[in-house]
Amino acid sequence: MASSRGREAQARAGRRRMGRVGVRCLMACCLGLLLGPTAAAQPVDAPPEVRVIIDVSGSMRENDPERLSASALELLVSLLPEGTLAGVWTFGETVANPLPRGEVDGEWREQARRLRPRLAGAQPYTDIEAAVRAAADPEAEGWRHLVLLTDGVIDLPPARGPKPEVDAASRQRLLQRLAPRLADAGVVVHAIAFSGQADMGLVASLSRTTGGLPAQVVSPESLLGAFLDIVERIYPADRIPLEAGRFVVEPGVEAFSALLFHAPDAEPLTLVAPDGREYDAEAPPPNGRWQPGTRFDLLRVPEPMPGEWRVVGEIGADSRIGVASALALNTGALPATAFLGLPLPVEAWLTRHGVPFEGELAGLSLGAELTDADGRVQSAIRLEREGERFRGTLPAPALPGTARLTVRAEAEGFTRERVQAINLLAPLTAHHEPANRRVVLEARHPELDHGSARPWAELDGERLAVEPLTPRRWAVALPELDASIRRPLLLGAEVELGGETRELRLPRLVLFAEAATGLDLAASEGELAAERFHEDLAVGRDAAPEGRVARLVEGLNAWVAVGVTHWREAWQPRLAELARRPQAWAAAAGVALLVLLAWRWRARRDRRHQTHREDPHV
Repeated sequence: MASSRGREAQARAGRRRMGRVGVRCLMACCLGLLLGPTAAAQPVDAPPEVRVIIDVSGSMRENDPERLSASALELLVSLLPEGTLAGVWTFGETVANPLPRGEVDGEWREQARRLRPRLAGAQPYTDIEAAVRAAADPEAEGWRHLVLLTDGVIDLPPARGPKPEVDAASRQRLLQRLAPRLADAGVVVHAIAFSGQADMGLVASLSRTTGGLPAQVVSPESLLGAFLDIVERIYPADRIPLEAGRFVVEPGVEAFSALLFHAPDAEPLTLVAPDGREYDAEAPPPNGRWQPGTRFDLLRVPEPMPGEWRVVGEIGADSRIGVASALALNTGALPATAFLGLPLPVEAWLTRHGVPFEGELAGLSLGAELTDADGRVQSAIRLEREGERFRGTLPAPALPGTARLTVRAEAEGFTRERVQAINLLAPLTAHHEPANRRVVLEARHPELDHGSARPWAELDGERLAVEPLTPRRWAVALPELDASIRRPLLLGAEVELGGETRELRLPRLVLFAEAATGLDLAASEGELAAERFHEDLAVGRDAAPEGRVARLVEGLNAWVAVGVTHWREAWQPRLAELARRPQAWAAAAGVALLVLLAWRWRARRDRRHQTHREDPHV
């Protein structure tokens, strides 16, 4: 009996070793337990590792009062695929590794959940540089993805040197020395800041340099959304559309997973199968797993029944359905950061069991669209087939901020989507230095420098001199200006990238933006127009009379423009059509004659009924 148990234990250990070998040698990115198949971001023998770095300094007690960092760890524990490697680091004045790198399984997840009480801010200082260095240090076979959760302010103990110089030196080392080395070594840092007082310049620069996603969060909902963007970038997965709580599963789907966001006090969710059967967290679908949470429910249904499924209950807009099937959608490498004014190439293809799909699907078409943070579509294209792959180029984005790139494949009875978050930035940034009477431009795009970019600046209709400072910085000398008047500085650049020359218009910079009186560009002619802002709090007036007149004139102009457009688009074509028919001319003449006779008859009647009236004398 004992020997039998020993043989069984040895067999289980052997299976575990074989499982680890299989994961590391055969999977690149597998969402396995919950999120379905993924595209290979690494060589097949090098899956990415995830290393979470959580700020436990005292400032996080104030800047993260809702314990968002603990919620983020809870989501990560739920979403990480089985068999991958992950670990957790904490830092304040010192760095600790309470959950060392290990293979994600049930035991690892339980250890991670037990960390929650240790994440309360307790240490007095914040050493972000040391934390990033420690978490990135252990070698890995594949990419290392560091997820940094912090309030984003470097604050070292005075014992290490005079402040604020010691903090500034650490920040400089982190961004100018460590970050480029991490990028070269295949380390990506995704940084999330929890406070409006956070050093967003540090967070954004650290992420951008290493190819990660930065985010600033102020609520549990925004945190979970940002964290999910990071997880999907590390482990991209196929989705199917979820609309009004309904989604359709086609035959052949091996499993689907649902991540359903909801309010903390929401009623429990119910899942209705195509045959009308109802399931919930207490009674999940056969062989399925349902994990209820405070802000989200996570469930996996293997071998689902084909047809329309339905979620009963209030779910958030970020809810999604992932699928695992033999036929999958893949995309080419998508950047975490794209730049305004530069087009965005997109490549996608289908695979069956990981091999490029060479068959035909009825009505197959692939497309891509870029949406802003509010869900508005900024641009969309149809991808053209080139052999096994589909390619296209999205027009250059014009609005900065966080966007989402969705690649969609549609055929008869088949729909797949891949969604990736992208940060849209101006390729050059501008900073006004009033004390030095200049504006400093700095290249954000990694390939722009003095040799490939020629910036220009225009103030009050005149071009200003732009002089180089360092290989990637320029200075715009400003004339003597009145600091009580704000005015726009127009910026642009001629750049050479990829063998092409492009003219870029950069976001304009407002000089002395806090001034009460301002000069702005007229929208139509590009001329400068003066605008003065007034506010009389005693009587509640908040705009000058000339501002109201300007709005009235603008409204009248808009009304006239609508009338002209309506005339051109509605009445003018009709009249032109009538003019080509003689019967219409005769009818029009008859109507005009009747109108004239009626007018003359009414005029004569009014004259007969008029009475003599004298004004009273005063």
